[in-house]
Amino acid sequence: MDTTPAHYSRRLIGRQYELGFIRRLFTEASVKGGALVVTGDPGIGKSALLDAVTQDAQQLGCTVLRVVGVQFEADIGYSGLNQLLFPLLPCLDNLSEAHRDALRVATGIGSGAAPDRLLVSTATLLLLRKVAEEAPVLLAVDDVPWLDRSTAVVLGFVVRRLIGSRVGFVATARTGTDGYFERGGLPEHVLKPLADDSAHELLRTVHPRLATSVRRRIIAEARGNPLALVELPAMLSGPQQQAEASMPLILPLNERLKALFAERVAELPSGCRHALLLAALDGTGDLSVIEQGIGSSFVDDLGPAERSRVVMVDLALYRLAFSHPLLASAVVESATSGERREAHRSLAATLVAHPERRAWHLGEAASSADEEVAKLLEAAAQRKLSRGDATGAVAALSRAARLSPLPQDKSRRLAEAAYIGADAGGELRSASALLDSARRADPALRGSLLAAAATAHLLINTDGDVDTAHTLLLGAVEAHLSSPEPNDDFALGEALHTLLLLCWYGGRAELWEPLVEAMDQMGDAVPELLWLTSRTFGDAARTGAQALERLDRVLRESSAETDPTRVIRMGTASAYVDRLGDLREASWRVIRQGRRGESPARRHLGALMHLCVEYLFTGRWDEVDGFAEEGLRICEEQEYNFFVWYFRYCQAFIAGVRGQNDSSRVLTEQIKQWAAPRGAHGAALWAAQAQALCALGCGDFEEAYRQSCLVSGPGELSPFVPHALWNALDLVESAIRTGRTDEARRHARAVRDSDMPALSPRLHLQVRVIEAMTASGKEAEQHFEAALAGEQARRWPFEHARTKLLYGEYLRRARNTGEARAHLSSALAAFRGLGALPWANRAAAELRAAGERLPREAGEGPKALLTPQELEIATLAATGLTNKQIGERLFLSHRTVGSHLYQIYPKLGITTRAALRDALADLEESAANA
Repeated sequence: MDTTPAHYSRRLIGRQYELGFIRRLFTEASVKGGALVVTGDPGIGKSALLDAVTQDAQQLGCTVLRVVGVQFEADIGYSGLNQLLFPLLPCLDNLSEAHRDALRVATGIGSGAAPDRLLVSTATLLLLRKVAEEAPVLLAVDDVPWLDRSTAVVLGFVVRRLIGSRVGFVATARTGTDGYFERGGLPEHVLKPLADDSAHELLRTVHPRLATSVRRRIIAEARGNPLALVELPAMLSGPQQQAEASMPLILPLNERLKALFAERVAELPSGCRHALLLAALDGTGDLSVIEQGIGSSFVDDLGPAERSRVVMVDLALYRLAFSHPLLASAVVESATSGERREAHRSLAATLVAHPERRAWHLGEAASSADEEVAKLLEAAAQRKLSRGDATGAVAALSRAARLSPLPQDKSRRLAEAAYIGADAGGELRSASALLDSARRADPALRGSLLAAAATAHLLINTDGDVDTAHTLLLGAVEAHLSSPEPNDDFALGEALHTLLLLCWYGGRAELWEPLVEAMDQMGDAVPELLWLTSRTFGDAARTGAQALERLDRVLRESSAETDPTRVIRMGTASAYVDRLGDLREASWRVIRQGRRGESPARRHLGALMHLCVEYLFTGRWDEVDGFAEEGLRICEEQEYNFFVWYFRYCQAFIAGVRGQNDSSRVLTEQIKQWAAPRGAHGAALWAAQAQALCALGCGDFEEAYRQSCLVSGPGELSPFVPHALWNALDLVESAIRTGRTDEARRHARAVRDSDMPALSPRLHLQVRVIEAMTASGKEAEQHFEAALAGEQARRWPFEHARTKLLYGEYLRRARNTGEARAHLSSALAAFRGLGALPWANRAAAELRAAGERLPREAGEGPKALLTPQELEIATLAATGLTNKQIGERLFLSHRTVGSHLYQIYPKLGITTRAALRDALADLEESAANA
C-alpha cells in the first residue's frame, strides 16, 4: 500500500546539514554507486527528508524508484519489488530470457516455474545497471523494516553490489526495528531531533497562531520530534492553542503519539472507521476492495477521514493512501479483536478471485482451529511457491499450522515451513522455533521425510546442533521404515543422504550405525550415489575400495551430467578417494551457473568446496584462496552459517603451509570453538589436521603429534573418520620425530592393513612413505623409491616435494650425501615454487647440513634459521644442560626439548651436541654481518 505522506509540500526546517550530506552522497553515487540508511525515532522526519532527496534527484534528471514498506504487506512476497520495478517494466526486454522471466514471475505480472531467489536478485541488479546507463538511478525506500522478506533479501543483495555503477540507494528505518532487510555493513546516518531554534521555526511556520507559552510547552514535550511538533497542536482546542485553557497533562513522547493517532481515529464516524479498517487490513490501497466490502457509499464514508487528513483518496487512480503509516496502525489498534476478525471475513468474501489473499484473511478471521481454512492456506502456500515466493509460503504454512486441529497436521505443516525456508536459502531466522513447535505438537514428528531432511539442515545453519538434527531426522526415517505403508524410496533416499552428511559432520562412529541399518533395510532400493558415498565418505579406510569400480563408472559419465545435485553428490563420494579431478569440468559448470544465478546457492557452495579440496592437493593454492573468499561471501549472503568452517579450514591449511602460523592458528581455533557447542566434531578434526601440518612445517613435532592424535590415535585409522587418511603421514612423521617409534610402527601396520593403499595414487604414495619411515636400510630406500616412481606422483606437488624432503633427510643421515642433496634440492625448489616457506626452510637446512652452500632467500637470513624457542633451547644445551634440566627451566617435557634439538641440528649444519657452542657463535657472527 502506498503510504507516501499526503501532507502539503513544505520546506524542510532544521535539516540543512542532513540534506547537504545526502546530496553529496548521491552526487557521488550517481557516478560510482553507494548506499545509505537513515535511521531515527518515529516521526523524526525520515520520510520528509527522503521526499526532499528524491525531488533533488529528479530535478537533476535522475530516475527515482521509490518503494514504501508497510506493516500489513510484510507477508506478501515480492510486493515491494513490484512497487519498485513497475516503472521499469518496459525495460525488461533488455534482459536475458531467464532474468526477464524471473522478474515477471516474482512480481506477479507473469506466470511460470518458481524462480530461484538469487536469480531474481541478479536480474534486479542487472536491470538497474542497464537503466543507469541512460541516467543515474536512485532507489528510495521508506520504512525499510516493513518490506516483505523476499523484497528485503533482493535489495540486500543489490545494495552491496552498487559500487562502480550509477545506482544509489537511500533507505529509512525506525530506530530499534530490524525487519528482514539486512543493514549490517551499510553506512548509516542517525537523524537527530531538531534543535530548539529549529523547533520554534517549525511551529511558527505550521501553527502561527500558537501562544508563546503553548509553543514552549509543545517544544518541551515533543523533544525535537517534527511529527509531534506538527501534530500535537492540532489536538488542542482553540482556547488551549491560545493559552486560554489549560493543556492536557504531559505524557511520555511515544505514548503521547500513540494516543494522538488513536484519538484522531476515534473521532471519526463508525462507518468511516470501518472503511479505514478494511483499507488498513487489505493493505493494497485498492478502493475497489473497500467498495465491495461497504457498497457505493464508501466515498461518503471516507469523507471525514479525508477532511481530517488521515487519508488521501484519488478517484482517478482509484487508490487510497494513509498520510502516515502510524495512522493505519492506529486504525487497527483502535478496533476490537472482534471488529478485526469481522473485517477480515468481509475482505475474504470480496476476494474470491484472489485465493491467496482470501485464504490469508480467512486465517486472520479464524478464532479457533479450522482444518478447512488450514487447507486453504496450505494450498495458497503451494501457489506462492509456484511463483517463487518461498517466504510467503512459509508464512502461510505457519498460519495453517496454528489452525490445524490435529497435532500431526500441525507438526507436518511446521516442518514443511522449515523445509521451504531451508530450500529457499537458509534465511528463516525462526527455524529453531519452528522446529521446537513441530516437536511439541507431535514428539514423533510424523510427516514428510523431505521436510524432516531439510529441517535438519536448517537447524544446523541456525542455533541448533548436529546431534539434535541427527535425532530429528533419524526419528523420521525410523518411523517411515516401521510404517506399514510402502516405502517412498525417493524420499527415503533423500533423507538418508542428509543423515549421512549429519553423521559426517558429527564425526563419531555411533552416529553412523543407525544409518547403516536403515540402508540394509532398503536393500537394492538404495540409490547408487547414496551407496557409493556411504562407502567412500563414511569409513573409507575399510569400505572404500569395494566402491571404486562403480564410482569410476559413474564419474566417466559426469561430463554429461546436468543435474547440480547429482554433480555435488558425485563429488562427495569422490573426496576421500581423490577422484575430484575427474569431476572438475562438472564442478566448474555448477560454479558458473551459481555465479549467474542459475543454480541453487547450496550447490554452488558444494562445487566450490570440491574444487578447494582438489586444488589444495594439486598445489593451486592461490585459486583456493579465491574460492574460499567466494564461499564465505555466499555463506554470509545466503545465511549458510554451518559451512563457514569449511572455507576457513582451506584458509588455515594454506596459511599454515606458507608459514603464516598465527593466521592458521587463529582460523583453526575459530573452527574448534565454533564446532564444540554444535557437536560438529567432524569440523574439529579438519582443524586438527591443519594444525598438525602447520606444526610439522615449523618443526614443532610434539604439537604435530598431539593434533594428529586428535584425528586418530596411533595404531588405528578410527572407524568412520575418513580424515584419518589425510592425517596418517602427519602422525607417523611426528611420532618418529618425537621418539615414539613404536607408535609410528603400529600406525604403519594399521595403514598397511586398511584400504588406504588401494584408494588412490596419492594415498598410495603416502603409504609408501609411511612404510619407508618405519623401516630401515635397503627396505626404507625401496619404499621411498617406489613412492617417487613414475610421473603420477608429480600430480600432487606438495606431497611429492615432502617425499623428496623426507627421503633426502633419510639419505643424509645414512651418509649418502650426494643423493641426499639431489632430492633435497628438488624439494627446496618445489616448496619455494609453492610458497611453502617453512617447508623450504626445512629443506634448505638439510641441504646445508649435507654440505651444500646456498644463497639466502628472502626470509632465510641467519636469524630466521631458529625460532626464538629453538634459540633458547640451543643456548641452554650449549652450556651442558641435559634435556630434562632444560625442560625444567622452560616448563617443557624432555621429549619436546629432544624434538626441538632434532630439528635444530640440521638447521645449524651439525650432528652432535658438542658442536652447538661453535655453531651458535657462527650464527651470531653471521647475524652481525648480515
